[in-house]
Formats: sequence, C-alpha cells, structure tokens
Amino acid sequence: MGETTELDAITSQLQQTYKQVQHDQTSMRCFRSTLQDLSPIVQEINQFNEQLNPPREEIKTLIKENHAEQEQRVDQKNLCWNKFFSWFQLCMNGILHKKKDDFHSDDNDDKQKVMAKDVKDTLYKLREVLEILNKENFEKKLSGSGGPIFKGPFGVPENSEFTVGLDLQLMKLKTELLKDGRSTLLVTGMGGLGKTTLAKKLCWDEQVKGKFRGNILFVVFSKTPQLKTIVERFFEHCGNPVPEFQSEEDAINRLGLMLKKNEGSPILLVLDDVWPGSEDLVEKFQFQISDYKILVTSRVAISRFDKTFILKPLVHEDAVTLFGHYIHSGKTHLNIPDTDLIEKVVENCKGLPLAIKVIATSLSNRPYELWEKIVKELSQGRSILDSNTELLTRLRKILDVLEDNPINKECFMDLALFPEDQRIPVAALIDMWAELYGLDNDGIEAMNIINKLDSMNMANLLVARKNASDTENYYYNNHFIVLHDLLRELGNYQNNQGPIEQRKRLLIDINEYKRDQWLAEKQRGAMSRILSKFVKWCVKPKPRQVPARTLSISIDENCASDWSQIQPDQVEVLILNLQTKQYSFPESMKEMSKLRVLIVINHGFRPCELNNFEVLNSLSNLNRIRLERVSVPSFGTFKNLKKLSLYMCNTRLAFEKGSIEISDSFPNLEDLSIDYCKELMALPSGVCDITSLKKISITNCHKLSSLPKDIGKLENLELLSLISCTDLLELPDSIGRLLNLRLLDISNCLSLSSLPEDIGNLCNLRNLYMTSCASCELPLSVVNLENLKVICDEETAASWESFESMISNLTIEVPKVEVNLNWLHAICS
Repeated sequence: MGETTELDAITSQLQQTYKQVQHDQTSMRCFRSTLQDLSPIVQEINQFNEQLNPPREEIKTLIKENHAEQEQRVDQKNLCWNKFFSWFQLCMNGILHKKKDDFHSDDNDDKQKVMAKDVKDTLYKLREVLEILNKENFEKKLSGSGGPIFKGPFGVPENSEFTVGLDLQLMKLKTELLKDGRSTLLVTGMGGLGKTTLAKKLCWDEQVKGKFRGNILFVVFSKTPQLKTIVERFFEHCGNPVPEFQSEEDAINRLGLMLKKNEGSPILLVLDDVWPGSEDLVEKFQFQISDYKILVTSRVAISRFDKTFILKPLVHEDAVTLFGHYIHSGKTHLNIPDTDLIEKVVENCKGLPLAIKVIATSLSNRPYELWEKIVKELSQGRSILDSNTELLTRLRKILDVLEDNPINKECFMDLALFPEDQRIPVAALIDMWAELYGLDNDGIEAMNIINKLDSMNMANLLVARKNASDTENYYYNNHFIVLHDLLRELGNYQNNQGPIEQRKRLLIDINEYKRDQWLAEKQRGAMSRILSKFVKWCVKPKPRQVPARTLSISIDENCASDWSQIQPDQVEVLILNLQTKQYSFPESMKEMSKLRVLIVINHGFRPCELNNFEVLNSLSNLNRIRLERVSVPSFGTFKNLKKLSLYMCNTRLAFEKGSIEISDSFPNLEDLSIDYCKELMALPSGVCDITSLKKISITNCHKLSSLPKDIGKLENLELLSLISCTDLLELPDSIGRLLNLRLLDISNCLSLSSLPEDIGNLCNLRNLYMTSCASCELPLSVVNLENLKVICDEETAASWESFESMISNLTIEVPKVEVNLNWLHAICS
C-alpha cells in the first residue's frame, strides 16, 4: 500500500533528524519546539486512533514515562522518543489497515471515501512536517530566529472569561511588547482596577504568544518578594539543575547568565503586584538582552521605568455592562430590582471592577430590602476611590450578605491568615473548620462554603488536577483557594477591628512588618531607627498574652524562632508559614494546651528541615497535623492525634530510620494522607499495627512499589486510595481481610498487573476506582462483590462487562474526561 511506504519513510526521516540533534542542546530545543508546533496533527492522529480503537499499550507506557521524575538520563529520554515514534507509526498503520479492510466491504462507500481522503490529508500534512524540518529551514531556526528557552509559559494564570474597558490599554501595551529591543513597562492603578487581569490578557494574546512563544514568565512579586525562590523556580522550569545560591545577588547573576546564553530569543517577564520599595529589586532583573521586555504592575506610579500606563475606573456604560454580566451569571430566574436602583448601586462602585464583581454577585437574587440597605450604606461618606481604607470600608458592607450564615463570614476572614499571593490548600481549611466550627470531616460542608465564596467572587477556587475520583472528593488535595490581595486586606481589616484582647485571629507576618516599617521610616528619612524597632518588636521584655483562637505566623531566615515574647495558651489552630532551610519548634509551644490543629507550610523552593517535634508530645488536644514541603528526620509521640497529612514532604528518615516506630508515634491515628511525596518507596510496616486507621490515602507517590503485606490487620479501614502510584506492582493478598473497606481507588496505578484473588472477600466494598487500569487482570472472585460501582475508563470497563451478568447490582460508570495531549509534550523536557 502506497501510503504505508510513505509513512515508513516519513517516520524514518523524523527519527534521523532526531538522531542528528539529540546531542546538541540548542538543536534539540528547536526540534522539540517544532514538534510542539505540530499539536493539531498529533491531535488528528489521536482522534483517528480513538475512533478505530487500536491497541493502546504504547500510550499507557508514554503516560507512565510522563509521571516519572524528570531526573531521567539521556538514554532514558531517547527511549521516550523511540516510544513516541513507535506509537506514531502504530497509530497511522492502524488507520491505514483499517482503511484497507473497509475497502473490501461492500457497504458504507461514502464512509470509505471520507476515510481515504482523511488519511491522504494527514499524510500531506506530515510531508509538510518534513519540509519544516528540512536542512535549510532547520538551520535557519538554529541561526537565531529564537526558539523558546523554557518548556512553556511559566506561572501565567488562566485568562479572565469576561472583561470590559481594557481593549485600548491592551492595544497600546501590545504595540510596545511587539517592538524589538529592551524596555520595562509599568501598569499602575489602585487595587481592584484590573492590572493583573490586563497582564493576563496580554500573556494569552495570540500575537504576544506568537512572538515570545514559551518564553513568558509570570511572577507575583507581592509585598515581600523572595528573589532566590523565584530564580530557583525559573531554573527548575527551564529543566536546568537548580544551584545552591549563596545570596540574592548570586541568584540574579546566574539567571542573567542563563538567559544570555539564549540571545536572540524574545523574552517577556511579568512582575505582578510590585510594592513601593521594591524598585531596586525590579531593576536587578533588567538584563542586557537584545529583545527582552519586563511588564510591571503596581498600585503606585514608579517613575524610573520606560513607559507608564495608568488604569482608570470604568466609564459608566462599561460599569453597567460588567455589573449586568455578574448579576446574571449562571442564573435564569432572578429577582432584579428596578433600573434606578441598579444605577445607584453601579454609581457607588465608582467604576472599580473588583467592587462591581463582588457587589453584583453578592446582591444577585437577594431581597429588594437588602439592595436598598446596601445602596444607603454605600452612599455614605467619601468617594470609594479616596484611599484603600475607604474602599475596604465599602467592601466591608458586603459582608452583611454573609450574615444569613455567620460561619460563612468567619470562614472568609480565616482566608486572610495565609500569606499574600499564595495558594491556600482547601484540605488545610477543612481541618481548621472541622475543629473551629464543627463542620463535617468529609469536607462537604466546607466545600459548600467555599463554593458560595467563589460564586460571590470573594475567593477563587482552583482545581489543579482533576481525577475521575473527584466525584467522591474525599480529600480535596488538588483544590486550592486563590484570594485577591485586596480581599485579603479586607479580611485582615475585619480581623483587626476592636481591641487585641477580643480578637479571634492574630496574624504575625514578620516580612510584612519589616516592609511596612521600612516604608514608613523611609518617608520620614529616619532609616537608622528601622533595625532597633524591629528588634524591640521581636524581643519584648514582658511576654505578650495572645487571646486569639487562631494564630498565623510567617517566618523567614532573618527572624529568630524564639516565641518567648508571646503566650499563645488560648490558641486552637496554629499556622506556620516558613521560608527557611531549617526550623525547630520552640519550647514555648509546650504551653499551647488547647492546640487542636497544626498546619506547617514551607513556601520556599527546597524542603525545610523540621525538628524538635518532641515539644508537642504533651499537647493532649492536638488532633490534626498537616505538613507541606518539609523534611522530617524524626517524629515525636502523639497519643491522641487523629489525622496526619503529608504533602510534598520527605519523611524517608522518619519512616525508615527513625528512633520511634510509626505505630508508637501515632497509636490512635484514624486518617493518614500522603500526597506527592516523591521519596516514598514503601509504607512502613508499622502502619499495619495502627488498627484505629479508617482512611489511608497515598497519591502521586510514583516511587511507591509495594504496600505492607500485613495491611489486612487494619480491620477498621474504610478507605484506601492509591491514585497515580505508577510503580506500585501489586496489592497484598491480605487486603481481602479488610472487611470494612468501602472505597478503593487504584486509578492510574499503571504497573498494577492484577488484583489479588481475595479481593472478592471485600463484602462492604461499594466504590472501586480503576481509571487507566485496563491491563490489570480481574480474578474470578470479583463475582462476589455485590452492589459495587466501578468508576473507570472505557477500556477497563470492557474487562468488567464480561462479569456484568454474574455480579448482582454491578454499576459501571465511565466519566467523561477531556482529551489532553500535554503529556506528549512533557517527554520533550
């Protein structure tokens, strides 16, 4: 068949081109970039493949390779590419053979003609691929037309779905960005006017993406930027080894050297939310690169940059349009008051998009009396644009809408306890709110509150990665809250009302304190007093009583961990936000007798070593501990701890070489969650002695190869989740003794070849998640699993369909999932 011969030739030429460039980093980058430009063709091949249903083992192998760590050697990368070429040829051969088989049938003549045309069109496009990769064009790309330095855009948030009033500024900014040369541009305006929204629209603009390609870097600078962390993440995203920077200067210098090696590649760096006093830091990013643009957004006009674009409030017509969009959004039957009242509300928003969005969604379908009340309160006082304080005062009125359920308002104010411009883990909020407000442990009530805040535009819910098991949503480890910095200020503004002795929450942010003091002293020209004031604040001669139920402390390398200046004996929830290499719990924590929840989040690039857990041993009310991005050499003994959550942690020393067995550390543990812990290769056997365990979730731990053989001893276990543990080879035979197990999730356990024979003994199993488990062999004993719902993909469902007539009340559910070929691009890294 002619097409088959041509396909062989095309594949062979692709492989030869790859071999020519694989040992040269610059050439390889261009080759990867070219193949990434072929996404539409790959998509068409994938669609043919899906329609014709050829074998998919190669695709599964590729997915597994994508889940593997990016520490692969060159020969492993070559293996990935060879698998890609094999998959490519397999898919096309399947299409061609299918076409040939169809030609031998007498029916569906039209369908045959369409398929013949489709295959010819695809081969024609593949010939175009070779023209792109021919010697002349490829060498032209290598000579300096500028391929992407990075694997793709870094940190660019999702584009806003609906905006008004930004088109003119967008056009002006885009004109500047598309010019050749270096420049630093500033977008300024008060908080809530849409500076970040405008920056996002620029990054998603087709012309801007066409010029800068993957070299678009979006960084939220915030009030207290951490330059070393920013640069470390740049290096990681570029695929380069991340050095140990000696200082911020060292980090910036090495970044400049890395970028200059790719002279000729246009680069766009967006520094979002730059505060006064950070001008010098911004200037450190101004490297001498020929086509390099920096876009800065700031609430204040900074005079030292090349061009300034001032965002102004929306004109009345645009404000009404925006208000109308959000008041009607997602609702069909609304109780909307007369036009005059709407006009008055919009007028009092003074053209501020954030205020319009929050107020519109808050008033949507609310009683007429509430509209009148809000209009009356908004009409009092000065212009909403006079100052941030005035704006916060106006927005504070909207919190009255939450008064129908006071817990909603309390939960909103809790969001302000987390650092500015950082994602807030929903799982941490669930732990807090379960203990503070008595919400259910499963997170359903907490998610109802979060969804309400999200619908009111008072918080944005972000789901980082969707799984088929999201229908159960039993941990929400992929769910995060993103809070606008102005709304965070609103939460803290509300938290700080009244005398400190009556406040429910206390936020101690050392970094923000230093920055605020620096700015205040700079304005008064008294720089010499800064250090002495800071020292006096950190070390009080007399301990300060902390009456709050919730305490949040942010600490970096420059702040000592001595807590002797405060007495937090009333605190029930402690949030520690770290940016340090090491941290030891202070001895004063022994006095926190009412502490119920401990949340430790490291916001640095590398794990923070966490020590001195022993001081927590006497805290009899401590029920929940959540640790993120930390390294734990050894745990203490927590006799009453009910839930332990480890997210992106290194606990290998504590689990394998610790002086205390895990069963002795957590004798009454009921819930163990381990997520994205890349060093976890095996679960400690001592876990099987914690018979109180009801839930175990070990997800995205790709090196985990086995579970303890005695896992069947966990007689009270109700939930076992092993999502995306791609190296897990088998489930222990003793799993058949988990007679209380209700939910088992082995989705994306790609190395799992079979289920144990005793799986049929799980008489209470009701939900079994098996997405991407088509190669997992089912034993005959599954016929004993009555009233079972299997949630899986189509191929895995085919394995279960043969048992459908033998299993009483079996339900097979295949959720719809979006086709996403990003994993194909990941093998190019």
